[in-house]
Amino acid sequence: MRSFIKTALLLLLALLLPALAAAYDFEVDGIYYNYRNSFAGTVEVAESPSSNKYAGDVTIPDTVAYNGSTYTVKVIGDWAFSGCNGLTSVATGDSVTMIGIQALAHCDNLTSVSIGSAVISIGNNAFMSCPRLSRLVVASDNTRFDSRDDCNAVIVTASNILVVGCQSTVIPRSVTAIRYGAFSGCSGLTSISIPSSVTAIGMEAFAGCSGLTSINIPASVASIGVGAFSGCSGLMWLAVSNNNTTYDSRGGCNAIIETATNTLIAGCQNTGIFGSVTAIGDYAFAGQSGLTRIIIPASVTSIGEYAFHDCSGLTSVIIPASVTSVGSYAFSRCSGLTSATLPEALTTIPTGMFLMCSGLTDVAIPRSVTAIGAYAFNDCSGLTSVTIPASVTSIGKWAFRQCSGLADVYSYIPDLSRVTWAGPAFNLSDKDYSGRTLHVLQGMAEAYGADAQWYPYFGQIVDDVTPDVVPGDVNGDLEVTIADVNVVIDNILQGNGYNAAADVNGDREVTIADINAIIDIILHPATAEEHEWVDLGLPSGTLWATCNVGANSPEESGDYFAWGETEPKESYT
Repeated sequence: MRSFIKTALLLLLALLLPALAAAYDFEVDGIYYNYRNSFAGTVEVAESPSSNKYAGDVTIPDTVAYNGSTYTVKVIGDWAFSGCNGLTSVATGDSVTMIGIQALAHCDNLTSVSIGSAVISIGNNAFMSCPRLSRLVVASDNTRFDSRDDCNAVIVTASNILVVGCQSTVIPRSVTAIRYGAFSGCSGLTSISIPSSVTAIGMEAFAGCSGLTSINIPASVASIGVGAFSGCSGLMWLAVSNNNTTYDSRGGCNAIIETATNTLIAGCQNTGIFGSVTAIGDYAFAGQSGLTRIIIPASVTSIGEYAFHDCSGLTSVIIPASVTSVGSYAFSRCSGLTSATLPEALTTIPTGMFLMCSGLTDVAIPRSVTAIGAYAFNDCSGLTSVTIPASVTSIGKWAFRQCSGLADVYSYIPDLSRVTWAGPAFNLSDKDYSGRTLHVLQGMAEAYGADAQWYPYFGQIVDDVTPDVVPGDVNGDLEVTIADVNVVIDNILQGNGYNAAADVNGDREVTIADINAIIDIILHPATAEEHEWVDLGLPSGTLWATCNVGANSPEESGDYFAWGETEPKESYT
């Protein structure tokens, strides 16, 4: 039976391979076609085989004869001419009604497109990344689209929405909106004037227009889509009209800010973020390779997805303590990034936060972090050291995958049973882990050595790490509460083995005595508050506290004292 199934599968594969390799039904005069409806006699232009890519000037005929039948050419299929770098011009003829998704995308030398009278539908990104496209013409008798005023663009006649532009486009004053991806990848575009008739700019409308150096947003614009100017690596000036009620460029900041929410939605290499900004939006600086430094003010509380993606010129970033939320892939592919300071308020390092940041050498994960997302540090080949705090309870798949330079991992996790995994986190494609050392809490080497999520990915495991926790803080949240008592009880009842953090009294056992020790700490807390200190390099060796006595943060005043007295006063008089 198994032999029969295997033979049948091989026969089926043999029958399918020619069709898969050809990807077209027939060819006439150098153009490849697929049947759409053989009964209705219609076909679509198909992708050419890789060995014979479309090139030169191509005119799509209205009809084509094959095997004694005549077919009407109705569609230019999805990706039909995509990536044909030898293609210089395309004319659709008068029978084509539809141009598919990315039908003429990524054609490096395409300069001219003529759209016939019958076209009523143009797919998303149909002409994306055609850097030399300079002529776009729609037949004058087309009732759906037009190229009014010789604007070198495609406009929906009824709605006045510009759907496709090129490097020579002049936006007519009758246009009310610029569609999603209209100029996407048009690197030959060096300037554009957005008229006061435009009220909306779609998602990724100008994405990848690397030749653009300045953008002025008129007062009329009330909607700007996510990533509208992402990848505009040459952009140096961004300005919003002072009369615009939805967006602003306060203080000449060279950015677009949503006024009502104080969210920065688009920046450039010369952007300065003002203290009134509370959020950095999705894709705000994505692809700004000319950005070399950025100061994020303490007013910012969130950083969106892909906010600084592909900012290859950025060398360092300090995320202030005010930031509590960072979106996925926020700093991915920042290949020039060598250092990143994360805030203590951060609880999650999101998916792909530092993906492919090859210049990053070390990172300290804050003690507030409980989850490290999938791909968080994936392919950070320059990363040599990482510290994982006791608070971490979740590590995502491939979080540290392909970190080929990673030599030392310091884990402060005291209880391996409470850590959840979505898959391997430290794997390398060559599986050579001989140069890696896992440093763990004293007495925990055996536990880590028996855990399949840790031991296969390290050449050696040493227990030379001293717990960096508050005495009695078993769960790693830097507080001593009844929750820590519950963790110890679970440890005893479930027989999870030795837990260094749960051994509060230090007798190398986890027993009822440790529970009593935690309760004693809760009932009799230390009278003196502990603070972090700053070494100012004084000759005396004196260290300065980061905040005043009685204060919990540098911004608080703390307790009041009279000169020469050591007891705090309720008021200062």
